[in-house]
Amino acid sequence: MMQGKLIVIEGIDGSGKSTQYKKMCDRLSGEGFEFEKISFPRYDKDSSALVRAYLGGEFGSRPDDVNAYAASTFYAVDRFASFKTDWEKYYNGGGTVLMDRYTTSNACHQGGKLEGEERLKYFNWLYEFEFRLMGLPEPSLVIYLNTDIEVSRRQINARQSETGANSDIHENDFNYLQRCLDAGRCAASHYGWRVVECIRDSQMRTVDDISDEIYNIVLSHIGK
Repeated sequence: MMQGKLIVIEGIDGSGKSTQYKKMCDRLSGEGFEFEKISFPRYDKDSSALVRAYLGGEFGSRPDDVNAYAASTFYAVDRFASFKTDWEKYYNGGGTVLMDRYTTSNACHQGGKLEGEERLKYFNWLYEFEFRLMGLPEPSLVIYLNTDIEVSRRQINARQSETGANSDIHENDFNYLQRCLDAGRCAASHYGWRVVECIRDSQMRTVDDISDEIYNIVLSHIGK
């Protein structure tokens, strides 16, 4: 059994992650690369029921109403179901999987509920829980989009105005979003993720400029 490559594009809400993920998938597909693409959470699947309930405020109107460990299990179940039904065979056959969010999102979003040694303790538990105890594959590459809180807020507001979608309990709480940004930066250092700086000279880099950097990192990783 060959081990595949699992590449994750990660960042907090409003970091431009979904835009960059789509551009990367389109570019790789257009150049003839073979890969599977997965986005989490999978809101249209039964396995995400607890995630939807949590984000919809059924367990409390604030993110901190559900502790980091409990909330993490909601997302982990969806990932386990996806692995077993969608991409386990492909990955174990040596395939490349490109993901928008993964276990790494728990590190950013649930890690934002903790500080200091408690956050580091949680980081160690998270990887042990999902990758060793649950048996999910560990990413071979995580690309973290580092931004700032004001850019993220503008991105979230613009997306909501464009789509008319309601905010979830994460997006409604900008203090929590700041804590997630701090946790994401901490996780990138702790786990050794590749960091792409989205801000240069106090300005947001262009979408294409960021995309080119991500593309070169991915290409180097897959050996092309």
